[in-house]
This record gives sequence, structure tokens and C-alpha cells, in this order.
Amino acid sequence: MHSGSVATRTPDPKDRNGAPLIDSVSKAIIEQLQEDGRRPYAAIGKAVGLSEAAVRQRVQKLLDQGVMQIVAVTDPLTVGFRRQAMVGINVEGDLEPVADALAEMGEVEYVVMTAGSFDLLIEIVCEDDDHLLEMINKRIRALPGVRSTESFVYLKLRKQTYTWGTR
Repeated sequence: MHSGSVATRTPDPKDRNGAPLIDSVSKAIIEQLQEDGRRPYAAIGKAVGLSEAAVRQRVQKLLDQGVMQIVAVTDPLTVGFRRQAMVGINVEGDLEPVADALAEMGEVEYVVMTAGSFDLLIEIVCEDDDHLLEMINKRIRALPGVRSTESFVYLKLRKQTYTWGTR
């Protein structure tokens, strides 16, 4: 760099919604990690045509941008949570405070604001039916703004995948 010059960083390209644009190589890296989140960077590099260092740098960038996260996924049944349910919730007024309160509950796996029959959909994981009843009756229905709930108890999980989003 010449003295007096200023280094500028070109911002990462974004789509029209402000989400980072992901190129085909980054998608291929994500696919490798979706198959095995512990796959070595050298093996990923060989599969996608990059060096280990380049893969490490791209993975870190994807993590920093919030594009992906690397986590251990458990089967709720094997760790003592025998009851799962989807709960549809109708809200009076602003959805966001209710969604935020639900998101703070440890049993709530995800919260989605929806268009349709429900204002919010949540998935909850409970130890048993008593725990599910306590969650719905004492905690969810007690939130200010919650008008009604409808529960869909899972009888058997047929498919759950984490490999979407890159193809």
C-alpha cells in the first residue's frame, strides 16, 4: 500500500432482502457439512476444489454471516423428551412480543410468524403429557396477547432432515 492510501473493503454481495449471496462453492461446502458436520476441512477442500485454508476461511465467513451454524442434533426421545407438538397460536395485537416470549422458553424449538389460520406456529418438546399440558395451559396461554391455541401432538416422526437449502 502506498503511504496515504486507504484500504477499503468491498461489502459482501446481498440479495434484494439483504441476505448474503452464496456462490456454488459455498453451497457445496454447506452440503458437505450437512452430510457430516465433523468432516475435516481438507476432505471438504478435496471435494469442492479448494485448499484446506480456503475452506476454513469460507466456513468462518458463513458462520459469521449467520448463513449456517454447526450444531449437534439430538433425537428428543433418546434424551428424555417423549412428547413433541406443533402449536398454532392466535394473538390479539402485536405478534412480536408474544413471539419473543415464546422464543425465550427452553422447550420451544422454533417460532414462526405465519399467514393463514394461525398468527404463530411453534414446535415444543416436552418430557411427557403432563409437561405438555403445563406448557400450553400455564405458560403459553398465560402470555399477554394470546387469544387461542390449537395443539397438534406428534404420534410418530417419519422424516426430519437438515440437508435443505442448497439445491
